[in-house]
Amino acid sequence: MTPYTSLADDFYVNMTLSTEMDLPDSRETVLHYFERVQKSYPSMRNFYCRDKGDFVLEEEKGRGQYRWTTIESRRICSGQVNPESLDDAMTQHRLILDLAPFMLSVSPIDCEALDLLFGFDFTYRGNHSQLVAEALGVSPAVERLLDHSGATLISHEPSVTMALDEDCRVQCRMSIETRTNAYQVRTGEFPEEQLSVYFTARQYGSLGTDMSFVDALTDLSKICEDMVENYVVDHVLRPLARTIAMR
Repeated sequence: MTPYTSLADDFYVNMTLSTEMDLPDSRETVLHYFERVQKSYPSMRNFYCRDKGDFVLEEEKGRGQYRWTTIESRRICSGQVNPESLDDAMTQHRLILDLAPFMLSVSPIDCEALDLLFGFDFTYRGNHSQLVAEALGVSPAVERLLDHSGATLISHEPSVTMALDEDCRVQCRMSIETRTNAYQVRTGEFPEEQLSVYFTARQYGSLGTDMSFVDALTDLSKICEDMVENYVVDHVLRPLARTIAMR
């Protein structure tokens, strides 16, 4: 398993290529593309079309570790939940990006954005926002608000986005998504829900003539690994895991 598997209940690595133009949706093209993906990953046997026209190919989800890929109107997505290794997940994403130009007619000039996301899910029954505030703290500018008599925190989802180059074409974002609502806080009835931490690296715009989709993905992977290992693990994931364990 990856070094991140023990840090959360679920860890996943998703890649999204967004295009400016619509992707082909003819029966022959779509099936030929997914057949090629299945050739590399024969266990991806579940194929279906969502109501809004997205095409999906995935493995069985029951065992908690699976691959998936989709073709949407202007997005090609690929993901792996609880991968054996980061390299295993990245190999899958590289395959998708290798196939896209030739089988789906996607040109680097047609790139609206390329995303790589590292996701971490924690299963927790309780007030997610309160948990995040306790584990990670809140901004000093608003900390005194929580001291107000009778105040109960119902929404706290820290998020930060940074540009990594002068043109702001390469960016990264760390965000936390909570799933507690006012009704749950009011009634005190909290189901087991996923509290999610996302770290995303994104390349905006058309790629240069000397860069392929795979090259861009490699750069994004280095950003994700560096940021997660040197910041997110110690300052976000471990504090959340410790606080949940003490509840």
